[in-house]
Amino acid sequence: MYTEKVMDHFSHPRNMGEVEGANGIGMVGNAKCGDIMQMFLKVNDSGIIEDVGFKTFGCGAAVATSSMATELIKGKSIDEALKLTNSAVVEALEGLPPQKLHCSVLAEQAVRAAIDNYYDRKSGKTDCECNCVNCEGEEEHHDIPEE
Repeated sequence: MYTEKVMDHFSHPRNMGEVEGANGIGMVGNAKCGDIMQMFLKVNDSGIIEDVGFKTFGCGAAVATSSMATELIKGKSIDEALKLTNSAVVEALEGLPPQKLHCSVLAEQAVRAAIDNYYDRKSGKTDCECNCVNCEGEEEHHDIPEE
């Protein structure tokens, strides 16, 4: 059902956890399956993503796609990271079952949400730390539930 790469990224996720000093944080979720992804970016003054992390509450495919997405954008410029597609995540994982493709879409959306939050913070448009739809600029930080 899952490729060896998917199983490897699920069993040994890369870049899992919060990033200290993150200046871009995004959270997305899928109400249908219950998956939630939170992405953390630390972007330097040159616009390069020097560190990236994630927290995912969901299935093995959700963890694997989050992990792979971080690997694909780490060390890249913001502009390059914005070009990340769910198809690129699936290709890098050497495939996903059709019923799990939505996980790769969430990974792409999480990266974009974190980049949006980075730009919002840089321009002073938000005080929200996590850029989730529940905050709407409030100071309370919404986090992924602990397992």
